[in-house]
Amino acid sequence: MSAARLIAFYLPQFHPIPENDEWWGKGFTEWTNTAKAKPRFPGHYQPHVPADLGFYDLRVPETRIAQAEMARQYGIEAFCYYHYWFAGREVLQRPFKEVLDSGEPNLPFCLCWANETWSGIWHGEPKRVLIEQTYPGNDDHRRHFESLLAAFTDSRYLKVDGKPLFAIYRHHQIPQLRHTLDCWRTMAQEADLPGLYLTAVVSEANWNPRDHGFDAAILEQLPTVHNWYPWNQPYKKIRRRIEKLLGVPNIFKYSKLVDQLLPEQLPYDNVYPCTIPNWDNSPRSGVNGRTLHGSTPELFRRHFRRALDLVKELPEERRFVFVKSWNEWAEGNHLEPDLRHGHAYLQVLRDEMERY
Repeated sequence: MSAARLIAFYLPQFHPIPENDEWWGKGFTEWTNTAKAKPRFPGHYQPHVPADLGFYDLRVPETRIAQAEMARQYGIEAFCYYHYWFAGREVLQRPFKEVLDSGEPNLPFCLCWANETWSGIWHGEPKRVLIEQTYPGNDDHRRHFESLLAAFTDSRYLKVDGKPLFAIYRHHQIPQLRHTLDCWRTMAQEADLPGLYLTAVVSEANWNPRDHGFDAAILEQLPTVHNWYPWNQPYKKIRRRIEKLLGVPNIFKYSKLVDQLLPEQLPYDNVYPCTIPNWDNSPRSGVNGRTLHGSTPELFRRHFRRALDLVKELPEERRFVFVKSWNEWAEGNHLEPDLRHGHAYLQVLRDEMERY
């Protein structure tokens, strides 16, 4: 019996696309921001430099196979690829499409629709809309579903009770949400699937998926300025203004927040914990970024151990623990080895899974 089914979110940003060439310059990928990052305050760990896999290009099949082999070695069952659909326009789809078409790597997977408008907000251009996320209606829902059907019917696709697990990142932004979910379930049945296991990514611990038409939820509680920073104290506001002038991002100590990233217990048996080994999106977001300062593998061990405790009573098929993320390098959020910690975060996963 396995302690948990580990699913790691996976960012397919590491290859050039025409849109990024146009917006940010020829050849831009997430490595551009990752590599140019510099420390913004004493003790700030930047830049994060990849170790084993280097500054890879996800158009290279050998890279994708090496990632999967490494993930499997440390107990990760599947990647949850971020998927981008903008009313018929797909972006960053090439790596996953090649995984699907080639049959390699032979690692289970699922998809998470990252349904957000792309803007320049993190680059100091909040009014600049790059791609707007819209929801035209039933025809778009059908086209979207049809674009995903080959993935849903792939033998590697992660399923619960035979139903493909499909996650939605910003469920609250979808108009007529229940109608949309019902449409997808109907289309799944028309395609001879037993249904879809529709899963919302949420930040509220007491959010009941069934009340909103979902089968399950992934609880992701990243700290936000409003939730964690003591803005009610006037001197804190003044200090923050000075920090912004100096180019310092919002700083949160991982050691102080690690026990607050997950609740003491999960309120429903269909809410799954999402663990966060590290986070620092200042390479991408500058002074507007958030830094979980001082993350270490041992602190992450405490966090991951709690996640395993939270799901230990669930049926084995639904004993999910998500990890954010496998490779969000420009957000300082990765399990992939870097020069500072090597395989230490991955080793935590394997150690704790074996301990159970």
